[in-house]
Amino acid sequence: MKITEELPKGIHRSYILPDTGLSSLWDSIVLDEAIKSRLLSQAIVNFTVRPKVPRDVLPLHGAVLLVGPPGTGKTSLARGLASKTAECFDSGKFRLLEVDPHALASAMMGKTQKAVTELFSQSVAESASLGPTIVLLDEVETLAADRSKLSLEANPIDVHRATDAVLVQMDLLAETHTNLLFVATSNFSQAVDQAFTSRCDLVLEVPLPDKDACSRILVECLRGLGAIFKPIGALPDAKDFSKVVDAVVGLDGRAIRKAVAGALTIRKEVAASPAKLTLTDLLEAARHARATKMKKEVMS
Repeated sequence: MKITEELPKGIHRSYILPDTGLSSLWDSIVLDEAIKSRLLSQAIVNFTVRPKVPRDVLPLHGAVLLVGPPGTGKTSLARGLASKTAECFDSGKFRLLEVDPHALASAMMGKTQKAVTELFSQSVAESASLGPTIVLLDEVETLAADRSKLSLEANPIDVHRATDAVLVQMDLLAETHTNLLFVATSNFSQAVDQAFTSRCDLVLEVPLPDKDACSRILVECLRGLGAIFKPIGALPDAKDFSKVVDAVVGLDGRAIRKAVAGALTIRKEVAASPAKLTLTDLLEAARHARATKMKKEVMS
């Protein structure tokens, strides 16, 4: 259940867990079940083992980092993980806090460090004192930038201090609140400070979908459209559907779904009557999405 009360600066969403909508996100992410199982098990251990075992025995810090290309579902996976973790416990409601790192950033020297310190030491600590808490740090490189790669531009001293503040607060919270778990995401793992990464109990790569996963994503998307525009739901059973699957291999899940949306716009008659969508439309849109991605990769 989403909390609608006024939230402190830096927190842009708060949920009481488990949450049906968030759990459905977990189920919607097409990913190797072994990877999802490892991730969920790590989160469970945080609340079953970490509170009972001294850190000199098991150096658990209460943090998980999800890395991988944009569009692979890291944020949705993190939200779903929070709810699925809560489902595994009978006593006590869990809470999910979503941090907005950009709201903490400031062009004024020292302000970011202060905002980070207040967020962790007050808002996060207060929630953890009331019950099990999971904190989502999306785009964590914004808060914990790799200090070794900073130039003399863009106020690096403040960035250094903000990263220092994150690390100090994580250490303090790890000692004082063992019912707290940070789940961080990053599209650019090389931009995350190594000291932050070293504090993570698990660094998990969320890869691009393989061919089988691409097929599942495409089929689920078309079946979903088929619930509204019936003929579309039959497209995965068409003879040459495998050509469309081949064309989307290499795209992330978000890009695959966007390619389907793009296919609806290729012909005006399809835009006016989506049920007229054909495999040819899908194939053209998929190839265009692949070509666009390749062009971006060359330019970068």
